[in-house]
Amino acid sequence: MGARSANRMGRLIHQVAMVFVAVLFAFPLYWVVVTAFNSHGGVFSIPPNFLPAFHTGAFTYVLIHTHWLRYMLNTVFIAAATVLLVILTSAMAGYALAELKFKGSGFLFLMIIGVMMLPTQALLVPQYAIAIHLHLLNTYAIEILPFGASTFGVFLFRQYFKGLPREYWEAARLDGVGHFTYIRRVALPLAKPAVATTALLTFIASWNQFQWPLIMTQSHSIQPIEVALSHYMQTFEANWRKLTSAVVIALAPIVILFMFLQRYIVAGVAGRDSGVNK
Repeated sequence: MGARSANRMGRLIHQVAMVFVAVLFAFPLYWVVVTAFNSHGGVFSIPPNFLPAFHTGAFTYVLIHTHWLRYMLNTVFIAAATVLLVILTSAMAGYALAELKFKGSGFLFLMIIGVMMLPTQALLVPQYAIAIHLHLLNTYAIEILPFGASTFGVFLFRQYFKGLPREYWEAARLDGVGHFTYIRRVALPLAKPAVATTALLTFIASWNQFQWPLIMTQSHSIQPIEVALSHYMQTFEANWRKLTSAVVIALAPIVILFMFLQRYIVAGVAGRDSGVNK
């Protein structure tokens, strides 16, 4: 009985600790929402109001009297195009490393994994020089093409394709199916967790891009939402309601997407087994 009581107490303490950490991390986001929906006077009231008052005037101003919708459309377009490119390149590269036997494939895979260890800031200067010579500065292409391949996506697809039975490819080959058709009709449908995980993580990363578009673009008409937020921090510096309303609008799509699809991240990262297929 003593051991059982100790186990129950341990589980209770563990659950309380998890709830505390969850509240600690969620409170800043909650406070942003409260501030966005608050009245002008309520933002500075003491003691503060911890419940949203649901005043939507700041949201209306941001959506109607600013170019916020333009920034949103830019971000959706850039993120969607990046996701499509990453799925395409990751699936083909992962399939080649998993199924095609060629000299140096193991070394090439290690080189791809090694790229994950490089800090992006160390590559900014040569990448900027390349963008200048290719005349890509201040275009949508510079915000999409450099992120059209993902080392994590290649690794994840390779692991999934390694786990597919070889008999599938042999049966497809007897039917006269080539590699590209096999990837599209057989391999990708069987690797849905990898597709969903790569797409979701790529979309989140693209949506949150700030440093790259800030350096590579100058025109507001093609800049994404994170860069717009930095402009709005200067414009609405003294108006916390409008600033937090812009933040909520920027966060809402990605938070909703993550809430509905987070289980795919667990399934995709966990994979078919706990080891790394070699």
